[in-house]
Parts: sequence; C-alpha cells; structure tokens
Amino acid sequence: YRYKHHFFSTQLCRDDEVPVGLSSGPAPGFVSDLNPVSSSDSERPNFVLIMVDDMGMGDLGCYGNKTLKTPNVDRLASEGAKLTQHIAAAPLCSPSRAAFLTGRYPVRTGVVGVGWAGVFIMNAASGGLPRSEITFASIAQKQGYETALIGKWHLGLNCETSTDHCHHPNKHGFKYFWGFPLTNLRDCHPGRGTVYALEKYLPLRTAAVLLLSTVFLYLSGLLPVPRVWRSARRHWSSSSRVSTPLSQSMCALGSEVSGVFRSAERPFLLFFTFLQVHTALFASAQFTGSSPHGIYGDAVQEVDWSVGQILQTLERLGLSENTLVYLTSDQGAHLEEGTHGGHNGIYKGMSGSGGIRVPGLVRWPRKIRPGLEIHDATSNMDVFPSVVQLSGGQLPQDRAIDGRPLLDLLLAPTQRSDHEFMFHYCHSTLQAVRWSPRNSRSVWKAFYFTPNFHPPNSSGCFHTLVCFCSPGHVTAHDPPLLYDLSRDPSESTPLGPESEEDFHSIVDVMERAAREHRASLQPRESEMTPGKVVPKPWLQPCCSSLARLCACNRD
Repeated sequence: YRYKHHFFSTQLCRDDEVPVGLSSGPAPGFVSDLNPVSSSDSERPNFVLIMVDDMGMGDLGCYGNKTLKTPNVDRLASEGAKLTQHIAAAPLCSPSRAAFLTGRYPVRTGVVGVGWAGVFIMNAASGGLPRSEITFASIAQKQGYETALIGKWHLGLNCETSTDHCHHPNKHGFKYFWGFPLTNLRDCHPGRGTVYALEKYLPLRTAAVLLLSTVFLYLSGLLPVPRVWRSARRHWSSSSRVSTPLSQSMCALGSEVSGVFRSAERPFLLFFTFLQVHTALFASAQFTGSSPHGIYGDAVQEVDWSVGQILQTLERLGLSENTLVYLTSDQGAHLEEGTHGGHNGIYKGMSGSGGIRVPGLVRWPRKIRPGLEIHDATSNMDVFPSVVQLSGGQLPQDRAIDGRPLLDLLLAPTQRSDHEFMFHYCHSTLQAVRWSPRNSRSVWKAFYFTPNFHPPNSSGCFHTLVCFCSPGHVTAHDPPLLYDLSRDPSESTPLGPESEEDFHSIVDVMERAAREHRASLQPRESEMTPGKVVPKPWLQPCCSSLARLCACNRD
C-alpha cells in the first residue's frame, strides 16, 4: 500500500487493504514526487476548504452544542476565527454549491430551481454548472495551484452525450476529482425510502410526465431504473474513479486526501466535500452508537474525527502554518427529517427554505489571531474573492461578484463587513432581504413570504422532505415581516409600525435595495427546467465505453 502515511487510521483501513476504486499510486494529475510543500516554497497559502452536507450550527460544540463531541472542529474555532453570521446563498445543495464556487447568487448562474425542482437528482440529466461560469478553482489553477475536489459534486455531469462531461469538475478548474457526481440520496441506501415518491405533492401534469417517461425508459431497456435510483456510484470519466460503498467511503476519501497533500509540489487547493450528514444517514462501524443522538449524531462525530485526521496530516507534513483551512455547511440542518435531521440552534429555517445560517470557521496560523469571533454578516460566497486575492489572481471584470473578501475582517477585526445588503432566495424568487446599516449595529431582515412549515404528522414541508416555493406552499406578507436580528436572532416576534417607529422607512430602504439588485440581474435560463432535470438515457454514465446506451451490471 503505497500511501504509507494514509491519513485514516488502520482501525478503518489496513495497510494491506486498498479500498475499492483507489489505485496504489499518487493521484493522477499531481506530481509523483512525494516531497510535501513547505511554507518556504511560497508566501501564498495552501487552501483546504471543507464543506459538510446539511449540518446545522447547533450540531457543533463551538456553536453551543453540549451533547455531541466535536473537538476537532472546535479546535478550528479556538485556533482561528469563528463567523457567527455566516450565510449560505441558498438552502439547497446544488444552488448553494454553485454560489460557493463562483461567488455569485444562484439566480445569476442559472443553477436555480423552477417549480418543484431545486437540485439535480439524476446523473442522466443535462443541467449543471455552466461552462461560462468561473470558479475559484479555475483561477487558482491559472495561478499555479494544484487543484483537487474530493467528495460530493452535485452540479451536473453531461450535456449532449454520456461522455462529453460538460459539467464535470475537470471543466471547472479541478485538475483532479475523486468522488460522487450526484449526492447521497435515500435511494442509495436500501430500506431508507426514496426521494422520487413525491408525486402527490407535485402538479399532476409534472408527476404524470415523470412517471410515464420513467416507465417507458424502463420497459424499453434503455434505462435500468432501479440501479439509477439506488446507486450514485457510476464510472463517469477515466480520470475520475468510482467511490466505494457508503460504509467504506470515508476510508477511501481520506486516503485520496493524503495522496493530494503528499503529491503536490506546488501550492494546492483542496475542496473536500462530505457526503455526510445528508440522508440517508450512515456512519462507519467504529462510530455507530457513539453519540446520544442516534445515527445523525454518529455521523456528525465521524465528520469531526475526519476533520481531525486532515489537521493531523497537515501537521505531520509541515503544512499547517501556511494552510488556510475553512469549514462550513452547504446549508442549515434538514429539520424536515425530524430526528434524522440536525439542529440549527436558536435559528429558524431548514434545508429547502430559509436554512441559510451555517457554521463558518477559518484557521490560518500564520495570519489569523486564535479565538477571533466575527459577528458581522458574511457569506460562503466570500470564499471566491478571498481565494482569488490570496492566490494572486484577479476578479473577473465581466460579471457581478456577490462575495466580498474575508481577509480584511480576519486580519483587522475592527473592520465592518462589506455586506450591507444580502438577498435570500427560495429558488428563483426573492424571499427576504438582510440589511446591516453602516451607522448601526442593528441587522434588519424582511420576509416577503415564508414556507408553510408544520410539525410531523400534519400538512406542510415535513411530508415532502423539503419546502417548496410555489403558491400553496408559502404565505405571502405585505407589508413584509420585519425582524431586528441583533435583538431577536430567533425571529420570534415580527415588528410592525406599532412596535417599530421607523418600520416604513426601514422597509422602504430594503425594498429599494431589492429593486436595484433585481435590475443588476442578467436574463439567464435555469439549469433546472423540466427538460434539464428529467433523465435522458443517452446521458447515463456508462461502466463500459463500448456502448452509447448502456447499463451498469455492477455497483
């Protein structure tokens, strides 16, 4: 086993055990010389950007959790900066990740829902992150960085054929990709249900089209429906290998990370994106039953352990001092899952609608003061301009960039955030506006509509596993619901003219900002129209390169 210092312990991976889908050599596309990058090679930092799936702020000790053990993530907070108003650009996976990579609201990139579709749920669909978008990875790569994405992608795969890979990470600046093209769905785990049995909650016409097309494809033999629905593990490129079964995935992903660290001769950018803690939930045997919160808590604690292994590997290879480590979640906890979802602490919202306040931790020992807390509004879109700035690149001048560099806040804590206004979308519809006035510590938030969220065993989002944005699933507010988050962070008591004397002037300022924001949007076709999310058999990734229309006869 060539990775002698593979970064997951032998409790999960023996030295004589090469995980499925993992070669014994260094990562393709990386220099085979195993000399690690030393901090003296360049003043530019390495980047390790970690994204957990569906983890809430309330799941971590550094944000107040008292029952789950997250010492390694908490260490990032104590040795670096903790962002307390860190905001995701969307409450669903695909649009949030598109915004993270590009620094742009999803409505600008086209990775935004239409009707019921809010994420990509089929490998054989044609939607995805457009090639015209610029990611921080592509800019860092042009600046001489080795770039890798390990884990979940969920931003599309093919456009016209099963091998064009137009949306593949390799086309978006990641020289090396090892992971899942889609996401961890319930359908990937036998006995955990399906995300496709939602027809009675969809418009009848859409449900009928989806059902009939699926039956036709299955009967014609063009699309093996059970395997498409139950397996996200597909061979999609000769340079991107298939991940292992979920029970082994952390071991395999970890070994890949170790190879990236050890093989890169130049500064590197690694985007490590967990499949956990998205449902269907899973945890390795060593973590099953380790927490008082069932399989969800077990998964959180395995994530924390994995973060610890990353930090230990950086230290062992002498990379810690000049490596910026950033950890976040793509959106808030999936509260609609009940006990299988996480905890957002005191904050409202959920995965699917409104769950946008997420963990934000940044450690860079060479630069950032330990224990720093930043209470100004920040966004995970801010990673884009921050990486561009620190890697020596230039921001694109031909498009709007909504993220703001974090460096000033991290290095000069007295500095105010550049985010005076932030805009919160539910799919392509503006749901709320956040305003942090320059001359005040108030943080105003105005809702134009809210989801009809109800507890389990009643009507509402719990039955559909995610909240929709369409009429019948939301309640409109005119005038908007107004909160001052500096006084009411839980959004428990909306303000009105009778309780806030400046109500009308505050709402007027926010509505004017919303109009200016809308005016800045360029027309963009959604990547999630029905025609782009319905599976096309000729786009199904193949295990064999011999046939255009093929089925995989193995996992």
